[in-house]
Amino acid sequence: MRHYMIKQLDKGNIKKHLFLIILIFIVTTAFSQNKNVNKNQLIVKFKSSISLKTTEGRQLFKHKELDKINKDNKATSISLVGNKKQKNTYRITFDAKQDINHIINLYKKLHLFEYVEHDFIGFGGGKQKTLLETIPNDTYFTRQYGLYNGGTFSLSPAIEDADIDMELAWDIEQGDASIIVAILDSGAKLDHPEFNGRIWENPNETVNGIDDDNNGYIDDINGWDFANNDNTPTDDHGHGTNVAGIVGANGNNNLGYSGVDMNCKLMIGKILNNENSGFYSWWTEAIYYAVDNGAKVINMSVGGSGFSSAMQDAINYAYNNGVVVVACMMNENNNTTYYPAGYQNTIAVGATNPNDERASPFFWSASSGSNYGNHIDVVAPGNYIYGLNNESNTNYDYYWGGTSQAAPLVTGLSSLLLSQDPSRSPDAIRTIIRNTAEDQIGNSTEDTAGFDIYYGYGRINAHQALLENTLSISEVDLKNLDVSVSPNPFSNLLTISGKPEIKSIIIYNILGVEIFRKENFSLTNYSKLDLSHIDSGVYLASFLNGSGKIIASKKVIKQ
Repeated sequence: MRHYMIKQLDKGNIKKHLFLIILIFIVTTAFSQNKNVNKNQLIVKFKSSISLKTTEGRQLFKHKELDKINKDNKATSISLVGNKKQKNTYRITFDAKQDINHIINLYKKLHLFEYVEHDFIGFGGGKQKTLLETIPNDTYFTRQYGLYNGGTFSLSPAIEDADIDMELAWDIEQGDASIIVAILDSGAKLDHPEFNGRIWENPNETVNGIDDDNNGYIDDINGWDFANNDNTPTDDHGHGTNVAGIVGANGNNNLGYSGVDMNCKLMIGKILNNENSGFYSWWTEAIYYAVDNGAKVINMSVGGSGFSSAMQDAINYAYNNGVVVVACMMNENNNTTYYPAGYQNTIAVGATNPNDERASPFFWSASSGSNYGNHIDVVAPGNYIYGLNNESNTNYDYYWGGTSQAAPLVTGLSSLLLSQDPSRSPDAIRTIIRNTAEDQIGNSTEDTAGFDIYYGYGRINAHQALLENTLSISEVDLKNLDVSVSPNPFSNLLTISGKPEIKSIIIYNILGVEIFRKENFSLTNYSKLDLSHIDSGVYLASFLNGSGKIIASKKVIKQ
């Protein structure tokens, strides 16, 4: 509460000031109690006297105090919301854990802005809907803490909002039947009501004992069983049915659970036998099958410790054909690299608990735990994951735990991102998921700022990933360029090879703020750039010619 001092005023003035104080108190109280605001976002308009430097569409604030506030309070994105010509009004998003009212006060003290305000939430003139939340009516949705965590999960200590904000994401995108997601696993219970209308059907094949579409597989109507070499990829283990349901169980059908993507088609490839194991050759063949038959995302909740060039070629084939491959890190609680997660062109996923800590151990073994390593991209909820059962259409009381259950959350999100924009490449999908992940989510000392080997870039946030018009380095990063950088991620030295006409290099952080510039750069076959002084994180490296024009850009990651 604010206190006001009144002295040396006559009675009339006292009444007048008391009225103003009461009015101020009412307005201030009403404002502070307004719940219809975005709790981690604000809108600012710069004064006309403040000019912003713009380079290739990127707004660089280059104001020491402002940049420090953004950095200290974990600003995650900046986007233009005002006049496109004047470029003076912006939406700025911060980490959800920050105090937005405190940040607004810090901004106001800089005297740079005409106004600094909350990003309020408005409603249409009809019947009010639950505030920016799509809560499905599935019977056991409350068990799906990975999608919506109220902090009261019964099987484990839980923290409110230790989830992927799915109820907010569904307000933006719920999926598209034109997107095919391949589930390469132990098969699926094809007749489960939660898969009704969702199992992919080969449009070029009929059941007649003939390979009608000449794809090498006879009567492959609903995918293929690579373990038994037949056209019936039913699940005789249970793992695949659980995974497929996490990706795409029917939502809002008053039954069971809801998948992340409520509308995609599920292509089933059985690559594990009834003992939950399979040969790499099955896996490799299945990847080619999925790509050649129209899959846009592939989930592989499988892993082996041996490196295979053949499977790597298949993963690269998927990548080169614009197909996203998501794989699990495995569950041995060590830094052993498992494949396909270890390949460069997969999105590697670790698992967290309902309390936002790395899953170590999982509920089924004291020695288990989510694997870690330099190749990890992100984490997602993966312990105590309720789902569908391969032996029953009515039993919803089974739950699983493992990075196998975390990966399909990322797969479902990838599918939603493609539903939103089918032109997105695998690199674009990976970049969006990494850049919008929530960093430093739990209290673990393993989870450090920026990339770390235990949590990658953080726990995925489906809502943030699907938000439009946020500042993203992916748009520039994904051009076809004759410039390469390695290693990436790097520690201190970045090796650059490519066009000899490169004369200078500029490094920007995720907010578009220039943090490093190298002039008079000379590039022969390759050159090394010392970036030991910058913090860990994701950056954009822009390469300029002698005229100052950007001729190439690359995303670089400092470990």
